[in-house]
Amino acid sequence: MLSFLKQNGSTPADEASNWTARLKRGLARTRNQLGKPLAGLLGNGKIDDALYQELENTLICADMGVAATQYLLEKMRARAQRENLHQAAELRSILRQSLLDLLAPLVKSIDTSGSRPFIIMLSGVNGSGKTTSIGKLAKYFQLQGKSVLLAAGDTFRAAAREQLQTWGKRNNVTVISQESGDPAAVIFDAIHAAKARSIDIVLADTAGRLPTQLHLMEEIKKVKRVITKAEPSAPHENLLVLDANTGQNAVNQVKAFDDALGLTGLIITKLDGTAKGGAIAAIARTRPVPVCFIGIGEKIDDLRPFDAGEFVEALLA
Repeated sequence: MLSFLKQNGSTPADEASNWTARLKRGLARTRNQLGKPLAGLLGNGKIDDALYQELENTLICADMGVAATQYLLEKMRARAQRENLHQAAELRSILRQSLLDLLAPLVKSIDTSGSRPFIIMLSGVNGSGKTTSIGKLAKYFQLQGKSVLLAAGDTFRAAAREQLQTWGKRNNVTVISQESGDPAAVIFDAIHAAKARSIDIVLADTAGRLPTQLHLMEEIKKVKRVITKAEPSAPHENLLVLDANTGQNAVNQVKAFDDALGLTGLIITKLDGTAKGGAIAAIARTRPVPVCFIGIGEKIDDLRPFDAGEFVEALLA
């Protein structure tokens, strides 16, 4: 992580502070939907049933979902009763801590030291930001001193292959691709190329698909099987890229792809463009797949490891 922060002559502390500020700006829409209304509710009023009802409405409107909302309200009610609290303002720190307790188990860092090449398979629906995220991940790992190879497994969309090749040129990394053909075969070839060249990381792109497209979900299962055939311990990480704008639908995507592939982590993109960032809480309560990275913009360093404390502070600031 430190190597990722040491750039442009700034210190890690400077870059971390800069990222925190950017994260807060990036979460502005969700904060307007969630943080500001909560600040108003948890002001000078008293704790009563009407307050809890307003809190429930606010949390659900921020796409936290029923399960996460009930969890948070139960935490607040229980502690308020236990500590004999009466002022709404006294619930602020309880909500903050309860949300942190909910999200903290999702935090996961990726340790690539166990295998070489370390193979990361990425999937997601069309438009989730998958290919762009791969380009950013390539830079992230390069700044850790790792060599990277990209596998253009999205053989259905020519623009995806070209986009990945553009990222490859930008990061000066090799892209294994074909103009058409079987996506599993492309990734199979990429893994063998990585072994021959002693590459550290393989990032395997796959075509975007909806969970309801059953034939395509079967195809991506095949891609995973072929990866395992090329390297028995792989894929070492199986990441789903989610567009934060999908809100509660993100939970359905996680369930479907997890059932099909056995996900090991999530990348949540476009948090800067949505008021639905609360969906991470819904995922935590209903299908707690770890969140490895979050994205808040188009710049190459706008994808960073997920930090629950940092996220909650930016969300409720």
